[in-house]
Parts: sequence; structure tokens; C-alpha cells
Amino acid sequence: MHPVYWQSNCNVTHMAQHKLGRRSLLGMAGMAFWADELLEASPQNVNRNGKPSDLKITDLRVATLQGAPMTDPIIRIDTNQGIYGLGEVRDGASARYALQLKSRILGQNPCNIDQIFRKIKQFGGDARQAGGVCGIEMALWDLAGKAYNVPVWQMLGGKFRDKIRCYADTTESHDPKVYGQRLKERRDQGFTWLKMDLGVDLLDGQPGTLVHPATVKGDGVSSNTQHMFTGIEISPKGIEKMAEYVAVIRENVGDDIPLSADHFGHIGVNSCIRLGRALEKFNLAWLEDMIPWQQTDLLKEIKQAINIPLLTGEDIYLKENFVKLAAAHAVDILHPDLATSGGILETHKIGDLIQDYGVGMAMHFAGSPVSCMANVHCAAATENFLVLENHSVDVPWWGDLVEGVSKPIVDHGFITVPDAPGLGVTLNDDVMKRHLMPNTTYFGPTDEWNVDRSNDRLWS
Repeated sequence: MHPVYWQSNCNVTHMAQHKLGRRSLLGMAGMAFWADELLEASPQNVNRNGKPSDLKITDLRVATLQGAPMTDPIIRIDTNQGIYGLGEVRDGASARYALQLKSRILGQNPCNIDQIFRKIKQFGGDARQAGGVCGIEMALWDLAGKAYNVPVWQMLGGKFRDKIRCYADTTESHDPKVYGQRLKERRDQGFTWLKMDLGVDLLDGQPGTLVHPATVKGDGVSSNTQHMFTGIEISPKGIEKMAEYVAVIRENVGDDIPLSADHFGHIGVNSCIRLGRALEKFNLAWLEDMIPWQQTDLLKEIKQAINIPLLTGEDIYLKENFVKLAAAHAVDILHPDLATSGGILETHKIGDLIQDYGVGMAMHFAGSPVSCMANVHCAAATENFLVLENHSVDVPWWGDLVEGVSKPIVDHGFITVPDAPGLGVTLNDDVMKRHLMPNTTYFGPTDEWNVDRSNDRLWS
């Protein structure tokens, strides 16, 4: 049974028990009467601006934020009944990823979320290219929740938790004492999970720590060259230096709190293994994206050689590649970014599918409170969820962008799961307008995207 109707029927059943308890003497005739009343009462929680079955998408507009913490296009999908849904294109991606899909969703019923997603998912791709598809999917869930007057987590089947554990992005320092103190302050703020950057840039200026072939213009080596093809390796001296750095961090934050590590640099597989082994004594929670996620066999080689959990996934689109990694036992934890993994329902499916292989799900997130709440609803409804990233706990106006939820949104390292319909937030227009990207409009007309004459057939 669809969760929305389950919710309505729960209310109906409760009402029926209450009324039958008071009127049991009415007998069978009375029962028939109350059955009719129950039928009328079943949609009592539905938004009465109009029937959800009559909802139609009439518009899609954009307002692009700057500095929350990155460039974040917020999308709004409007309907013929005056209710709207909010979504967000992943940080750093263009609003055009969503606008190109406008002509394909106009006139559709936004409550048919899965149907619309299957129609437009062909326009996504691994990494930022999926931002438009996922932003629209978020907004559809927000709309459907408002139409049926229930929170998104309820439509996903209910929640496993009332609060969502977070870790916070923390500004790096090459001085481990400074960085250790910053991370300790996170713990003092109430965070129960920490993450640090641990890149080979820490070895800059330290002779004999890094093997790095000199690059020459035109040699094909760039920041986009995959790890296995750069020729960069860490020397034994470099491994020792990085281990000493982590030792100081652990001394500051303690040994009893999960501490993850990320941003190692484009180093070779053997360096990943040797570094991982050197870090085992610090009991890290995970090593993130040591090599590109597409290299399933090489990830598995690293995983089998070290005794620290391995994690990847923030650039993967759709469930199939997550399942491939889980089934191969190539990593211990997968880390979708809901704003590019396929949206709320697809990420919920990812969690359920990888759970069958004993793989946990952390969630990557960097953006505004709109996308944050989409993550919160999904995390609440997914059993094997571990922890959610947040890049904006030090941005003073970040939480002011929205209304309708508890403030501060991240409170002592946790976010309270909202009970309001849809995503549970509305925009604070005044604050939003103060942080718009220059030379852009606040949900201005986008009529030029209303028509597209392309053929979207997937097969002949």
C-alpha cells in the first residue's frame, strides 16, 4: 500500500475505533452508517485547495544562491492549485541542468514522482550532470507532501530515527595542533562524528616525502588525471610524516570519537595501501575516495589490504553502480550525494539495496537548507544510515534562508526531523534575495524553456 494512503487509513482506523466505542449499541445499521462516514473522511488530511489527482505542473523557476557554501540554484515548481515544491541543483552545477527539463514536466501531475523521474533520469549522469534531475525530484516530493499534508519521510514508509547525526566540514591547517584544536571545538559543539582532510599537500616543501614526476606542458598530466596515471607516490618518509600529523589530531580529539579522512590527492594504489596500513593504529572511521569509484577491483584490492573502512560514492548517479560496489565488497560504506545520486527515492533505494550486502550509508551534502532537508527526510527513513555531511555550520545566515524548522538547524551535531508537510521548510524571501548570485533574478520567468522539440526516445 502506498505510504500516503497508509497514513490516511491509519487516521481513519483510529477514528473508527473511537466512534465505535461510543456507539456500539447502534448495531449493524449503525455500522453501515459509519462506514459511509469513514469513506468521506478518508482524505481528511489532504490539502483541500484541490484534489491531488487534479494537480498539474504549470511552471519551473530558479533563484541561484551564492555562498551557501557554494553556488546553489534553488528551483520552484508551481502548480494549478497554488501550491509549489522546492528543490535544489547540486552545489556548483548550472541551473540549466534543471531548466532543460522544464518542457518535459509541464502539465504533469507532480504526485507521480516515480513516473516523472523515469522520464527525465536519462538526462542525468555521474557527478554534477545529475543536478537538474535530482533537484526536480526533490521538488516533486515537496509538492506531493504538501498535497497530501504529510512529511516526505512518512511517504517513504516512516522513519527509523527522530534526529539525524551530522559531521561538519572543518577548515584545514598544515599545523596539526591548529587543525586538532579546530576539530576538538567541533566535538565541544556537540558533534559526535568528525572528518578531516589528509592530503599529500601536507608534504609540500618537505624533501624526500613525495615522488612526483616533473610536469611539462603538453605531457597530458593535469588535475583531472586519475590517480593511477599521475606517477605520484608517497615515500616511506612521507608516510611517517602523515601518520605523525594524524597522531596529533587524535591526541586533541580523543580516541573514542569516529574520525574520518578525505582528500588524499591523486596518489597511486600502492601508496594508498601503505598509507592505510600506517594509519590503522588511529582507528579511523573511513578513508574516503582514495581512488576513483569506477575502479571496483582496485578499490577491493585496497580494502583487502588495510584494516580501515573504505568509502566512496559522492559522484555516482543511480543505484546500479552503488549495488555493483556493494556486491563486490569493494568498500565498507557508500556515500551518495542525494542531489546527484538520483534524488530522495533513488537514494532511499540505494540504502536498502546496499544494506543487503552489509554496507552502511553515509550521505554527502553541501548546499542550502532545502537540499539539507531532502537529505534529512531520506536519512530518517533509511535504516542503515550512519551520518550526514554539512559544510555550512559556520555560515551565520545559512539557517535563516528558510523558515518552519527548529533553529539552529544543526543543533549540537544533530538535525531534528521535521513533521511539517513535504520537506517542511519555506523560504525566507528577504534573506534569499540578499544572497542571490549577482545579475540573476529571484524566481523570474523562464518561458524560453517551455518548449523543446527534441526526441527523447530511449530505443527504436
